[in-house]
Formats: sequence, structure tokens, C-alpha cells
Amino acid sequence: MMPMMSNSAIPSSRRRTALRGLVAAALLGAASSAAALTIAEREALDLSDYTVNDPEAGYFDVEARMALLDDTHNAMLLQELDELATGVSCRQLLSIPPITTRLRVPGFYPNPEEWRLASEPLFQFEDSVSLLAGSFVATGDDYYADCLVTFLERWAVNDALMDFHYESMEPQAWFATESMIFAAAMAYSVVRPHVEDREQEQADVEDWLKRLSDRHIGIPGEEGNSCCNNHFYRRALYAAMVGVLLEDDELFQIGVSAVYSALHDLTEDGALPLEVARGRRATHYQNYALLYLIPIMEIVSRQGYDIYSLEIDGRDIHDAVDFLMQAIYDPANLGEDVPLEQFGGFLQDPQYFVWMELYQTRFDDPRIADFLPRLRPIYNRSAGGYMTLYVMPPEAQQQVIIDDDAPATQGFDGLAAH
Repeated sequence: MMPMMSNSAIPSSRRRTALRGLVAAALLGAASSAAALTIAEREALDLSDYTVNDPEAGYFDVEARMALLDDTHNAMLLQELDELATGVSCRQLLSIPPITTRLRVPGFYPNPEEWRLASEPLFQFEDSVSLLAGSFVATGDDYYADCLVTFLERWAVNDALMDFHYESMEPQAWFATESMIFAAAMAYSVVRPHVEDREQEQADVEDWLKRLSDRHIGIPGEEGNSCCNNHFYRRALYAAMVGVLLEDDELFQIGVSAVYSALHDLTEDGALPLEVARGRRATHYQNYALLYLIPIMEIVSRQGYDIYSLEIDGRDIHDAVDFLMQAIYDPANLGEDVPLEQFGGFLQDPQYFVWMELYQTRFDDPRIADFLPRLRPIYNRSAGGYMTLYVMPPEAQQQVIIDDDAPATQGFDGLAAH
């Protein structure tokens, strides 16, 4: 299990339990199944009790994990360590030019090839910051921590990413920027406590993260869509992480509000209506929402709040997980209004399941325990990086499993059913 922050370090008035869920239910009313929480309703929530208690906490216990990795005999973790220990050239990464021109990205679904081409420099940024953070954890070498600060400071002093195109019908650059912000913030949270004598550079980086977050979060998105669906959870992820790093309670509370919003929206079955409304991609988007909600909850939990026990109208995050796992193992569980023939390509792609590694450290769900082994080691270039390396209990899995069959594939296109 991942080390938990001691409750004794947090004032008793700030400890969150399931009782807080009852307060939330009173605030939000009984409209969960009727409609998604609106922007106005979300902004009216009183989340002032949620404040940043430990700006060094990050999304996992870096020191404890490095100590464990120093003494591990787990073959999979050792392989990850060996691969990251080969090193990366800081000079080479610093040759990547900051994006200072107006960022414009075509939509993914209408233009997938154009989207991929335009996104390559954005992915390069995310992979670079995640690689530097991972290399630091694997080696303990300050070279990688210092390089990450230098890399981010170069983008900061050039006001990179501040100029992105946004229109309601052309939001892709806005979408792309959000993942770059949380990639930078999560990677920086890993190394910041271990960086010394770089006060000015760090101040530049943190000022940039603040300005970029404020610029980005100032766009509310479209009501009933990007205002309140998985894209809001993505914005909330960087808000939570930047909020912790900068001890900015307002940003941190935006992160918390995503959890309240999601739990308010859950149906009795645990579906997130704005995600399940995606038809043949309903399962994919239910999972996609959890990809951001669970890391937010982990960040909040590491500030001392029992956010995983939060209930609204009797529903909690475990209901959303249950709905997803039932849909993965049999799409008929999605209900009659959702196509049975679900898109299943994401089931073969480890990046979509970093949330499961975090969730398993706390709850050890047997369905997830069966699902994860064929996908490990799990890496996501923006939403946490090398998550298997960072949090997987060594006893969970020793070897990489080469298996082309999904754990359960009934109803998913292109996959053979068991």
C-alpha cells in the first residue's frame, strides 16, 4: 500500500469523512440523476474547508518510493529502473524549442492524422518532463531534477503556451494545453522537494504555472459538454496539482469541485451521463473520466482529506468504478440505450489505466487485479508518468505478461470474446 499522510498532521476540523458527503447532498439537492451540475451550481459550492496543508505532498510519496525501489527484487520494477537509469541528455532536451507562437490544433475525430502531426511537439514536451521525473526517481541523481527545473524555466521565461486558439467549435488547442499543464505540474511535484539553490528558476516556473492555469481555467467551456465532462476533470487535475504546489487554495478547490461535480452527476448505476452519452465509446469515456478523477482524488487525499469516502445522494467514486468494470467485462451492463458493440481499442493501450494503479494501492479490487497484469508496466506521458514504477506494490506482479487477449472482450469491436 502507498504510504498515507498521517491524520495527526491535519487539524481535526479539516478531516473529511463520509459525513461531509451528507453535507454535499444537502447543498446539491437530489438532482443527480436528472442533470449534470451546471457551472453556476458548481461555483456556488462552499469548499472553503479544503485548503492546502502540505505543498510538498505531490501525488505519491517520492522519498518512500525511492527507498523501496533501492531495496526491491521485483523483476518488473528492476527492468523499469534499468531502462530509466540509462539516462537522458539534458542538453538534448533543452534543444526543444518552447512553443511561443499561437497554438492551433485540428480536431482529433474529423482529422486524426493532422491532429497527430500537429500534436507531436506537444507530446514531446509531455514525454520530456515525465522522463526527467522518472529518471530522477529511478536514479536519485539531482542532474535530472535540476534539468527538469531548467527545462521548465526555459518555457516559463518565454511565456510558452500562453497563446492558444480557442473557439467553441475549435477547442483542440485548449484541450491540448490542459494536458501539458498537468504533465508539467505533476513532474515538477516529483522533483521540487529535492532541488536546491534554484530559487529564481523555481519562482519563474511557479509563476508561469500560475499564469498559465489562470489563463486556461478562465475559459469555462460549453455548457452541458466541455464545461462539465472529462475535459473539466482534466482542467481540475492541473488545478489541484498547481494549487498544491503554489499553496493556492482557490485552484485546489477547483480540483475538489470536479469530484463533487462527478459524484453529483452519477446515475444510480454509477454511470457518468456526459461520458456514457458517447454511444459506442461510452465505456471508453467512462474510463477516460476516471483517468483524471482518481489522480485528483489522490492529490486531495494526500492533503489529508478522506475524499474517497465522499458520498453525494448515496453514491461515491466506487460506484463509477463498478459501472466501468461491469461494462468492460460485459457491455450489456451499459443498459439498453447504449450500443452493445463498444469501441475496444483503448483496452489494449496501457496509458488509459494509470488511474487503476493508484486505485489499487488503496482498495485492491480483484477485477482490476485481473485486468492490469497484461498492461503493466503502465506509463502515461502526461497524467502521472511512470505509474507502475511509482506506486505498484512489488508483490502485485513480477513479470511482464505477453498476452494478446483482453481479460474480457464480449461486445467490443476487433477483440475476440472469451
